Amino acid sequence: MAAVASRIILCVDMDAFFASVEQKTNPQLKGKPIGVIGSAKRTVITTASYEARKYGVKTGMNIWEAKKVCPQLILVIGNNEKYTHTCRELSEIYSQFTPDFEIYSVDEAFLDLTTTHHLFGGPESIGKSIKQTIQNIFGINCTVGIGPNILLAKLASDLGKPDGLQWIKPEDVESTLKDLPVNELWGIGSKIAEKLALLGIRTCGELGRAPSGFLRNKFGIYGEALKAMGMGICNRPIQTEPEDAKSIGHSMTLPKDIWERKEIEPYLLMLSEKVGRRARRHGYMGRTVALVIRYTDFETFSKQGMVLDFTDDTHVIYEKVLKILDGIKLKDKIRLLGVSLSTLICDPNQIPLIEEERKRNSLLQAMDYVNDKYGEFKLTWGSYIMQEKDAGVISPSWKPSGVKSVQVK
Repeated sequence: MAAVASRIILCVDMDAFFASVEQKTNPQLKGKPIGVIGSAKRTVITTASYEARKYGVKTGMNIWEAKKVCPQLILVIGNNEKYTHTCRELSEIYSQFTPDFEIYSVDEAFLDLTTTHHLFGGPESIGKSIKQTIQNIFGINCTVGIGPNILLAKLASDLGKPDGLQWIKPEDVESTLKDLPVNELWGIGSKIAEKLALLGIRTCGELGRAPSGFLRNKFGIYGEALKAMGMGICNRPIQTEPEDAKSIGHSMTLPKDIWERKEIEPYLLMLSEKVGRRARRHGYMGRTVALVIRYTDFETFSKQGMVLDFTDDTHVIYEKVLKILDGIKLKDKIRLLGVSLSTLICDPNQIPLIEEERKRNSLLQAMDYVNDKYGEFKLTWGSYIMQEKDAGVISPSWKPSGVKSVQVK
């Protein structure tokens, strides 16, 4: 087996994060099976407490499926503001041990301790300190995994759940992976695992021993990455700074299934405004606009189109989305809508030559100023008048900083 890099990476993975926060802030829920959902009317389970998981309640289940396996399940509408606030506070804890940490998602972070662990008594001591500090401040648990790279630190945290601390040292990598099912590795989903099984590869040990040429023939260049993963090799560095955006998008599960155009348009305007505002805030413009639609049966597809020039203008994005919608023959009611802007460049900050465009830019700047100061959608477009608000589900790609950071209320 090839040598594994001698870095020391720590993965902090919050245990049933959304559910744990809800149980902590509402003591009446402590010790009870709860499922966190995105709205009062309909959605899927975003996180289940460990009490609910014992009955088979899983993330992604429909409410009726969850209630079937756990009739006493208590449904709690998620509060994204609480979760993102806690995530930002957790960042302060991580920074006490290393400047090199990455908030991978709202409930997960990676810390590179290679150059700092000796200052705090070693990796295990840091892991214990982080667990105790989080418990003392927030009253919730996390699992800590330690490994020589991100892949193995993540695996250690998965194997240590819940409320555990596990360290996969370089000398233990081979024995740990030998009989481990491939789908236990971060980055290998069920579809890839099924394809590997058809090739007679079911464990990480078998994957690591498979010939590179064979895997490359079956999976293309990704085959080499798969072999490396099977050997416990991962060279992905910690991303301490927000990565450059390839696209800016926003989606939402709707409070109810909709069909009529007059119901769809206000949501598309709202999503276009969220995308345009984030582009303006972070200095991006884009040419490719995409519309995402998910039907009631969960079939999901996207369709995109190009605008004439690079833009961050809400209404240019919105008008393009409407044109894309015009070209789609809806076959069912819609449960989710999404809008994104890609083919991005940095805003050159050129002053428009046309008077009408200058006025619209000034209007957008004024709206952004008011909403940045007083809160999301305090000032909005007259055509966006909706009777219902959806708590929504925070995106897995949410970050506390950078273009993927979204204000949640």
